[in-house]
Amino acid sequence: MRIMATALAVAAASPAANVDDLGWLAGDWVSEAGERWTEESWMPPRAGVMLGVSRSGRGNELREYEYIRIAPGDDGAIAYIAMPRGGAPVTFRLVRHDGNSATFENAAHDYPQRIAYVRDGDTLTATISAIDGSKPRRWAYRRR
Repeated sequence: MRIMATALAVAAASPAANVDDLGWLAGDWVSEAGERWTEESWMPPRAGVMLGVSRSGRGNELREYEYIRIAPGDDGAIAYIAMPRGGAPVTFRLVRHDGNSATFENAAHDYPQRIAYVRDGDTLTATISAIDGSKPRRWAYRRR
């Protein structure tokens, strides 16, 4: 009985095996502070993939952009795959999730090493950091 309880606890804490579990992230999100702005848009899950794009700027100037997707990685585990400025993909594996949050990590990447999202109604908070949570940068988005 004890082994079964332990197995159930591990299964309950395991990341989703299905991209559909992260559908709460879908939508158009915007964060604005003075002239600075960041927009992030996610398509709903379909065929086991979520596609997204992010762009940031100041006034009329685009400073950064990124193509992103959530999909099974090479090992089959759910991953956040980022292509900053359309460059080579960087993969962050899903390590934790529930009905309104997800955390992805890649300890081998320089920065960020952790990407976390939390949704509360029409507010989405995105945080990037080092693997230990240091050097956090946070965006509070509202649904557009």
